[in-house]
Amino acid sequence: MLQNKYTELLLKIGFNEDCIENNWSDLEKAYSTKSRHYHNLNHLKEMIELYEIYKSNLKFPNEVLYAIFYHDIVYKVTRKDNELRSAEFALSILPEHTTLDKQLVFDMICTTQLHQQNEIKDTNWLIDFDLKILSKDWEDYKIYFDQIRKEYKIYPNILYKPGRKKALKHFLENDFIFQTAEFRNKYEAKARENIKSEIELLS
Repeated sequence: MLQNKYTELLLKIGFNEDCIENNWSDLEKAYSTKSRHYHNLNHLKEMIELYEIYKSNLKFPNEVLYAIFYHDIVYKVTRKDNELRSAEFALSILPEHTTLDKQLVFDMICTTQLHQQNEIKDTNWLIDFDLKILSKDWEDYKIYFDQIRKEYKIYPNILYKPGRKKALKHFLENDFIFQTAEFRNKYEAKARENIKSEIELLS
């Protein structure tokens, strides 16, 4: 499903058919490395499922979908510029005469670092697709934070736990976690409940 969706998008936005398979191979390889326990192809799959549900709300559906595919193409837990580098990579492979708004794609990917309200509504949808995991049922949420811990396994608990708690508390300190009214109404309460429960486990 992912590869078909990817191929369909790249043909639509101006890629030559000959290079699409190589680009997919590079993307699949990046998201399938052994160190990726959460930020992998399944994460993309879940985001794209949400994209399909809410696509009618989007003004720039192609930009959002392209941003989904490339927002975590670069992911190293030791770096703080993954989103920037992912955005730069996403633009670097675009054909010269692409139909995509390059600046919009770049900005969209960069906003997945801080997940804050954006004046462009489509960007808010992208952020919410990325954060939907926070509102899963508790058993699924536990799988998620266990996967995140595995990605950060190079750090001992004495370093990991304070860092994770700080990141989680940042979500709770914001007026809202989700940027669209639809997601806020459906998922905000559950996400906050999950985050508070994880913080307790980290204490």
